[in-house]
Amino acid sequence: MIELAETYLGNITENASLSELLEKAGKEHYLEIYLSQADSRKGRIHSRATSGVDVGIVKNRDWLLREGDIFETQNGKLLLIHLQEQKVMVLSFTELIKDSSLKTLRDRDINLVHLGHVLGNHHWPIIIENAKIYVELVIDTEVIEATIRNFSIPGLQIDYEWRSPKEHFVSEHTHQHNNS
Repeated sequence: MIELAETYLGNITENASLSELLEKAGKEHYLEIYLSQADSRKGRIHSRATSGVDVGIVKNRDWLLREGDIFETQNGKLLLIHLQEQKVMVLSFTELIKDSSLKTLRDRDINLVHLGHVLGNHHWPIIIENAKIYVELVIDTEVIEATIRNFSIPGLQIDYEWRSPKEHFVSEHTHQHNNS
């Protein structure tokens, strides 16, 4: 039997009474699931609780699940959400352009703008921090890496690291695609 959770109660980091409610219930009386950050944006999520119970979550796709979110299932059980760390691509510049002619700088700037356009057009979530671009790996790593390498941007290095579930990739990029 599947536990269906549709009622969002809040987040334990923002609501102390929810933390108290979980403590009173005891670990054996509530469900816990661990989700990928990619799953956190889905509207319909199927997972398995740490206790082995199948869990379904129904929510609006307009908001992301966060570490510490609490739902109530249709059977009255509490459900605690945990998010896993995620591997991300890190774009950085390892060397300065040796030829600082205006044409070289202009070509690099054009390639960087084009890269930004392509990342946004593919809806690949990014965060820009400390002169680095962090790209969420929402599709095959090889596809994203090949797309970026096609720009042949001098000094651009591609690395990978793990990010905490508290560091969501939030994209304000929305637009209508014209399919005509």
